[in-house]
Amino acid sequence: MDFELQRIIEMALREDIGTGDITTQATVDPQIVCRAELVAKEDFVLAGIDVAAAVFAQLDSSVAFERLTSDGQQVRRGEVLAWLKGPAQALLQGERVALNLLQRMSGIATQTARFVIEVQGTAATVVDTRKTMPGLRSLDKYAVRVGGGTNHRTALYDGVLIKENHIVAAGGIATAIERARRRAPHTLKIEVETTTLDEVAEAIAAGADIILLDNMTLDQLREAVTLIGGRALAEASGGVNLETIREIAETGVNLISVGALTHSSRAVDISLLFQS
Repeated sequence: MDFELQRIIEMALREDIGTGDITTQATVDPQIVCRAELVAKEDFVLAGIDVAAAVFAQLDSSVAFERLTSDGQQVRRGEVLAWLKGPAQALLQGERVALNLLQRMSGIATQTARFVIEVQGTAATVVDTRKTMPGLRSLDKYAVRVGGGTNHRTALYDGVLIKENHIVAAGGIATAIERARRRAPHTLKIEVETTTLDEVAEAIAAGADIILLDNMTLDQLREAVTLIGGRALAEASGGVNLETIREIAETGVNLISVGALTHSSRAVDISLLFQS
């Protein structure tokens, strides 16, 4: 288990169990061993099955977790995702944390897959944003990849994205790009947010590698792509949804960033059921 996943699981278990699971300790003999199954209650794209397994392994290494499915698989309602066997107390104490993570990740993967399907046949790539659940970013972004999407920068440290407030604080697009070019290592591309065609032209002249076209109309997007002419990557952003993404992709942009992949995806329905 990598350190980041271990941190997330430890945090979640500590939050849920605290000083002890009163109900389980009061009602369940610690010697009782039970068998349980994880069951899909609807159709979705699975993501996080290994995370769920890691939750139980961290609680009790004797818990057996038999995967019947794998991440990226389209599962159907009623399908058994995995079998578990181990101390009943461990299964009960890990149930909610495992389900919370698995349901959220699968929801993100499922939503991402819907967006990716909508842009098939175009040159556009669906990418995520930093609008993730605090503390769960690594899992959120993994789920996007499982759903067929691509990750934008992970955090503030691994990509230069000059946004509106940076531009105001720096005194303009050209100044901001010049300063970023002097400071950033050559391995990092420089992206700048624009809202008008004049700003697009300024960003091109200043040598931006990626130009974010924020909340532009379809006509503006088409004009911006023509203006950029391949000298930089064009990224559309702002108000993207399943009804609009196809038309946005057909304007010729290279990237479409969708915050809704991680901030608005609905968790799917999965149950953990003990078998008698």
